[in-house]
Amino acid sequence: MSHPAGRTGIAGNGAEASLGQLVASATTEMSALVHDEIALAKAQLRQDVKRGAISGMGFLAAGMVLLFSLPMLSFALAYGFRAWTGWHMSVCFLLSFAVNVVVAGLLALVGAVFAKKAKRGKGPQKTAASVKRTAAVLQNVKPHPRPGSSAVQEKAAAVARSSV
Repeated sequence: MSHPAGRTGIAGNGAEASLGQLVASATTEMSALVHDEIALAKAQLRQDVKRGAISGMGFLAAGMVLLFSLPMLSFALAYGFRAWTGWHMSVCFLLSFAVNVVVAGLLALVGAVFAKKAKRGKGPQKTAASVKRTAAVLQNVKPHPRPGSSAVQEKAAAVARSSV
């Protein structure tokens, strides 16, 4: 047995929903679509911000390692190179400095990789383009004629004439 809600009430044509219910359904679905698109844009923004933060932390770590490790590691490496090779102390200190610069360069490279990923991330732009495509499709939508809708249109026209 069919439920009376959502039906036109016309004999033999009880499977069609009323125009108001169709509009309400379309409005609800559009609202849900817009909310989902906004949620997607927020998620993509969060991901881009996270990548940018990781990039900044990589650069910060590179700077901190270079700054704090130079005095301690330079002495340790220089004396280690001196014991290992027997070279002059000035050469050993230059070699230990070069090792520290290489380590800082590697950390900066990690930061640069994450910075490129954050820059490439065009999450919100993709979502905005998707919303525009959805709106363009919906603007070009035309209602399909329903079989047996002439009886509905005649009844609607009679109601419109009687209310004037």
